Parts: sequence; C-alpha cells; structure tokens
Amino acid sequence: MSGGLPTIDAHKLIIVLEQHGFARVRQSGSHAIFRHPDGRGTTVPIHGKRDLGRELLRQILRDAGLSTDDLLER
Repeated sequence: MSGGLPTIDAHKLIIVLEQHGFARVRQSGSHAIFRHPDGRGTTVPIHGKRDLGRELLRQILRDAGLSTDDLLER
C-alpha cells in the first residue's frame, strides 16, 4: 500500500504494537517501554490525545521493525 505516513495518537499506536506481539514492560513517567519476544523494543511517549509527529512515529516503527503497512492494517 502506498501513501504517506498517517498521524495517530500514542494510544492507537500502543494497540498496533500489542497486535504485533509487543508487551509493555515498564513505564517511566510519560514514556512506555515495549518489548517483543524476539528482542525488538521501542519507547512510546504518552502525552494525552495529541498525535505523534510523523518523524517520531517513523522512528518508533523503525525501532519496532514495523512498516507503514503494518500500521495501516489496524
């Protein structure tokens, strides 16, 4: 699927991560740390209902080893 990266809030991103096997292992302030059983990990800032910036979202997806298509499957 082609197209630009959508903007979503942290809560929706967390749902996508959990659907792909990630689990919240801890939280430090407003930052939740997620790990996958295969060792991949990422941190998601949770700042209310504001959308995450596109560059931040792109970096989180890269850290998690997910693609834009994985995000759009939600």
